[in-house]
Amino acid sequence: MKRLLMIAAASTLLTGSLFAQSAPTTQTDDPNKPATVNQRRENQQQRIANGVSSGQLTAGETKNLETREANVNREIKDDRQANGGKLTQAEHKQVNHQQNNMSKSIYADKHNAATQNYKGEVGARQKNQQERIAQGIRSGQMTAGETARAENRQQGINQQVHADRSANGGKLTGGEKKQINQEQNGASRQIYREKHNAATQPK
Repeated sequence: MKRLLMIAAASTLLTGSLFAQSAPTTQTDDPNKPATVNQRRENQQQRIANGVSSGQLTAGETKNLETREANVNREIKDDRQANGGKLTQAEHKQVNHQQNNMSKSIYADKHNAATQNYKGEVGARQKNQQERIAQGIRSGQMTAGETARAENRQQGINQQVHADRSANGGKLTGGEKKQINQEQNGASRQIYREKHNAATQPK
């Protein structure tokens, strides 16, 4: 009986091993080749989205990063249009240099002392908006330019909340909460429009 069980187990392992070898792989990129411009752009957007979700990137930091990303995207688009859809070797080198700098900035911003802090009901709303923006970045529904504009608005709201709390011993009055909620309603509609319009982050 033990021998039969051992044979059955060995057969199962062998079958699983053969299936694993014959199963199609989703890894299509050659690890020995450098990442393409688009692969690097997508990777950096993922890193930004993760930083937004975790609170490692503030709204201001995200706005600055996405403004730079939008500028690089415009440059790539213009260069490709001027060269029949491709980048020249010199343009590749230039874009790669810009993406290296962007990568360093993302790392620095995610590992500095500045973090996005969420307190109470107002903080929960701020966190929710940031999660929606992060999801829009990950899915490509929000372009770098749209993200920069949305984060600029969040940065303004965050600064207002900070100023109001500083003036009131760390708390917000009922009137201040109402005003901030109205502003977040407007920001929420903006995020929705940007996630559901025709513009998407280039791949």
